[in-house]
Amino acid sequence: MSDRATPSPLVLNDGVVWPEDAVEVGRVVDAWGVKGGIKVMPFSSDPQALFCTKKWFLRPAEVAVGAVVRPGASAGAVTKPLSAVAAAAQAARLNAPRFLQVTSAREQGDIVVATCEGLDNRNAAEALKGARVFVSRSAFPTPDDGEFYWIDLIGLDVSNPQGEALGRVVDLIDTGPNSVLRLEGEAGADGKPVERLIPFVSAYILSVSLADKRIVADWGLDY
Repeated sequence: MSDRATPSPLVLNDGVVWPEDAVEVGRVVDAWGVKGGIKVMPFSSDPQALFCTKKWFLRPAEVAVGAVVRPGASAGAVTKPLSAVAAAAQAARLNAPRFLQVTSAREQGDIVVATCEGLDNRNAAEALKGARVFVSRSAFPTPDDGEFYWIDLIGLDVSNPQGEALGRVVDLIDTGPNSVLRLEGEAGADGKPVERLIPFVSAYILSVSLADKRIVADWGLDY
């Protein structure tokens, strides 16, 4: 029997529990309007992850301990040092994860504009600027056959039909027409991991198995 304690769930405002499968999908870039709306920059060119649920979870941008932070203050505003105890308390309050119940959300150009319960003025919205937006992976709609969420591809091992290991997916690059897998393989002669970029298109991607955590690609070690 393991004596390792089970981590306690992270309980947010209103008693909401932070989801274990939280996925970062965007960032609050500014306030929208004067009634507490926010502007969110999605990380994908297709912002559907922000529309698949009305429950958004935030991890606010880090606040430097020791400085007074006022919502809406300009970057050049003078700040007054706080005591260590007060600074730590303020940082904990402003940096604490929180939950937002979305009441409306829509695309506006390259961003998503949204209103949420509890945000009823511009100052409250501006205080969230820089916050990272997460949603539960379980809320994502089921993709069509042959389609995959990028978060599900991260960490998959990639090999070619000859069984040669090409590396592990560490990132996806959105080029517009298609996505590109960025792989890191075993260290080369310089001691650094070998990087490979493989377009995520059917001409090169032969199969994807999420169950086996593996991708087979028509790609050579010397490409």
